[in-house]
Amino acid sequence: MIKMEQINKIYRPQSNPVHALQDINLHIAAGDFAAIMGPSGSGKSTLMNILGCLDTPSSGQYWLGGVQISSMNSDDLAVIRNKKIGFVFQNFNLLPRMTALHNVELPMLYAGIDKEERNRRALDCISRVGMLERMHHRPSELSGGQCQRIAIARALVNTPDIILADEPTGNLDTATSLEIMNIFQSLHREGRTIVLVTHEPDIAAYARRVLHFRDGRLVDEVINPHPAGISDPVEGGETE
Repeated sequence: MIKMEQINKIYRPQSNPVHALQDINLHIAAGDFAAIMGPSGSGKSTLMNILGCLDTPSSGQYWLGGVQISSMNSDDLAVIRNKKIGFVFQNFNLLPRMTALHNVELPMLYAGIDKEERNRRALDCISRVGMLERMHHRPSELSGGQCQRIAIARALVNTPDIILADEPTGNLDTATSLEIMNIFQSLHREGRTIVLVTHEPDIAAYARRVLHFRDGRLVDEVINPHPAGISDPVEGGETE
């Protein structure tokens, strides 16, 4: 699913260069669940930006689902982001004036999918994360955990090749974080490919692979033979 060969990212190459990523070789198979960990400045956010086609490497090759990504222009990258990648962010990135349902439908609107199909897919994904009873509420009327459930539903609607989650539990309490991670674990067991950035070992414990970055380099990989447990998502999530 993901193949990176000798990926480098250098900021300000002409003066005071910053080597954000150095000689990264990374392979993630379809259906895998990988967590990326590292201290501030380790390169994990830069890596996620490149994985998500939000940035391009200075050198090296990147393939996503067999498609050569690293030399694409901005228009091509926008298409890839919409059709092949589902994003889940720490701050949810929901539009405040839209209901949960309309937030979930939004990526399909950009993809040119007709209204009936948008509604069908959105309802299916909202049901998947246990939020049907709250789908007509706006983000300000939802708790943090409920907002993140809607963000996960939005990430799923275009049936992406990969889900990228950047500190998805960073703004949530412990109990809610575990609920959200159980959703990710459930999606993984259904065959979804998930790459997650976290600084919390108990969150990384849900992944099958944990990749450790330091100073722009991939310095260690740990295979987790027994990922953290799973429970079925509870309808509606936690309450405020």
